[in-house]
Amino acid sequence: MQIDHIGIATDDAAELAETYEALFDAPVVHEEEFDGMSVVFLDFDGSYFELLEPLEDGTIARYLERNGPGIHHVALETDDIEGALETARDHGVSLIDEEPRLGAWGHDVAFLHPKSTGCVLVEYVEH
Repeated sequence: MQIDHIGIATDDAAELAETYEALFDAPVVHEEEFDGMSVVFLDFDGSYFELLEPLEDGTIARYLERNGPGIHHVALETDDIEGALETARDHGVSLIDEEPRLGAWGHDVAFLHPKSTGCVLVEYVEH
């Protein structure tokens, strides 16, 4: 597995994207509205920052209320999301998603519960 992206919760994805483009020469390569959020991906040579701005009440809005802006999750790319979930189960990891679901860019995703992963929300992504 390799790091696919780092999810960053923000109140203003467009403004943060401009900042990151200027600072890191990381272009915006994908934008969509998905699951009550504006989602913006910036490319860092094949790994991404995923900027998550809530458009309505939901997971990211609640995260921002509790924690403020910042890193929300780390996503790992896998070629076999079902196998990755089975491995997590075999190791006693609590899953948020028992089965893969549709994520941004139409990819299959599944989240592991942070209480089992050192307080880090981990997402599996299968392209």
